[in-house]
Amino acid sequence: MDELNFAGKRLLVIGGSSGIGNGIAQAFRTRGADVHVCGTRASAKDYSAEEGSALDGLHYARLDVGDPSALDTFKPAFDRLDVLVLAQGTVIYKRGEFEMQGFRRVLEINLMSLMACSAKFHGMLKASQGSLIIVSSTAAYHSTKGNPAYNASKTGAVGLTRTLGQAWAEDGIRVNGIAPGLVDTKLTKVTTENPGRLQGAIQNIPMKRLGTPADMAGAALFLASSLASYITGQTIVVDGGLIL
Repeated sequence: MDELNFAGKRLLVIGGSSGIGNGIAQAFRTRGADVHVCGTRASAKDYSAEEGSALDGLHYARLDVGDPSALDTFKPAFDRLDVLVLAQGTVIYKRGEFEMQGFRRVLEINLMSLMACSAKFHGMLKASQGSLIIVSSTAAYHSTKGNPAYNASKTGAVGLTRTLGQAWAEDGIRVNGIAPGLVDTKLTKVTTENPGRLQGAIQNIPMKRLGTPADMAGAALFLASSLASYITGQTIVVDGGLIL
């Protein structure tokens, strides 16, 4: 039996049009799953050729989780779901999160929408005895001086994972999380595109390299599989040893 064969399973990745979410989506697709992703642009055609290739083989729908009303009215193109991955996220640099408008914006996307999405698909996950995976960050385990909203939201995401794991176990839903370290995505370009800062960051990682979306996908595949059938409420740190 191949526990990592997801043929016949349906997956939805919120924030699956790029970065970690896209890496997870494509990993499940290559293992047989029917994968749906949501992004903020109107259609898959609105992504550049390079960006669009990341959507090959995936079903795309627009959903801006920063707008609560958009989620309320969102109608998925399916009525059954086995795995829900919440990989949405944003960050504001240059002290923008110290302004309340920025702070609220980051909390809305990075934390409030996690609960909203979880609640929206709870019924489908209960019916399938499915799995919910929440992507947080190692920022939940240490301070991030310039980004109070990002830190608070990711800390909250870990707490939400614990609590939903406990609350929904009786519904047959396993809720777990992944806390990525420094992964090369568009959200980390402030570091990855600054040679000096990048070198310093890598020196702090025992494995001496950045993480990749594929690294995060490995943890997601495990958590969604029967290999993790007795695991719930846990967040796995996937960071190359960064916060050791």
